[in-house]
Amino acid sequence: MTLTPLPLSTTTRLSINGDRLNRSIADLAAIGKLENGGVCRIAFTDADVQARQQVQAWMEEAGMTTRIDAAGNVIGRYAGRSENAPALATGSHIDTVPVAGAFDGCLGVLAGIEVVRTLKDNNVRLNHSIEVIVFSDEERSVIGSKAIAGEVHENPAYYVRLDGLSIEHCLAKVGGDWSQIATAKRKDLAAFVELHVEQGGVLENAQVPIGVVTGVVGQYRFAVKIKGRPNHAGTTPMNLRKDALVAGAQIVLAVNRLALETPGDQVATVGYLTVSPNATNTVPGEVDLMIDLRDLSQSHLEQLVGQLRAEISAIADATGTEIEMRQTLHILPTLAAPGIMNAIEQVCQTLNLSNMQLPSRAGHDAQEIGRITDMGMIFIPSRAGISHSHEEYTSPEECVQGTNVLLQTFLRLDRMYAH
Repeated sequence: MTLTPLPLSTTTRLSINGDRLNRSIADLAAIGKLENGGVCRIAFTDADVQARQQVQAWMEEAGMTTRIDAAGNVIGRYAGRSENAPALATGSHIDTVPVAGAFDGCLGVLAGIEVVRTLKDNNVRLNHSIEVIVFSDEERSVIGSKAIAGEVHENPAYYVRLDGLSIEHCLAKVGGDWSQIATAKRKDLAAFVELHVEQGGVLENAQVPIGVVTGVVGQYRFAVKIKGRPNHAGTTPMNLRKDALVAGAQIVLAVNRLALETPGDQVATVGYLTVSPNATNTVPGEVDLMIDLRDLSQSHLEQLVGQLRAEISAIADATGTEIEMRQTLHILPTLAAPGIMNAIEQVCQTLNLSNMQLPSRAGHDAQEIGRITDMGMIFIPSRAGISHSHEEYTSPEECVQGTNVLLQTFLRLDRMYAH
């Protein structure tokens, strides 16, 4: 069957099949379903493999050709009218944390497939090919999108899992090949747009159905080790103590104060802390804690880190402790392309959907893909801001609205990137 382009007035009236989309979400959630209603599909497990096979079958039924690259990414391609035009891409991940919901990542993949189904149902091909990508292991290593961006760590030991399995073994299980990982790098994408549930409560609190993401924040993490002097809690005078936990408590407060009082939109968290020897009648001698800093501006992050180091140095002097601060994560922020943001906002106006701009404070595959091509993200609400939980929920109507925005955004981008 020959598929021909429809007039603009016709394509702008296209709408996805909401029942089919939500049925796909439910069917995928059945793979790895837990007794509490949640989902467990940790990357490279049998459940993940089964879900990949199901999604690949849906891609092919929708008229896409499929392949698996060296990083294990499943890539479905719906050919466009121009063989030379770079592809417009979408997608996300279908692997999960140990107890997850049905929407995180999965919606972005299934929405992309539904967009292609809708185009096929209406005999429409865009000038650009459309690719729907299932990225490998987003929840832990982000190796799928990092490979496409050409930013994979060269040492395979960096990707060894907690269960001891090597990345070579894991990729082979899903059809990838670590020895050829460099071949996954792409230079032929015109743009990438990811639909995702917000995983926060901003949209719900504002009663706004669509979020236009301004960018994905950078993430800096630091491991802090505090060494004091363990001693008897009863016989050691207060002025002779080197209490590691007192120093740690002051660091926790300093991190919180830094985020609250510094002008900007940053967030800062201490979410991990251990105490040794952790006994009621002993002055703590050693504390380990982790600091998480996030902001959309790299220069602002660097400024915050400088302030934090100065505060920690002062705390060490005041408490008589030794404090070491070591960076363990350094992910740069990625800004959304203004043209894509504008296209999403225009689509919302056409569909009579209110929208607001907001940053993504969680990491996404779009953050890595945005390093090699124009990137945009569409958010829809998460009930009570809950995600990474069996209680994660986004309504069927909200999923349909977001997917229709994705569809119409692709129609606009196809014209916008015509040259």
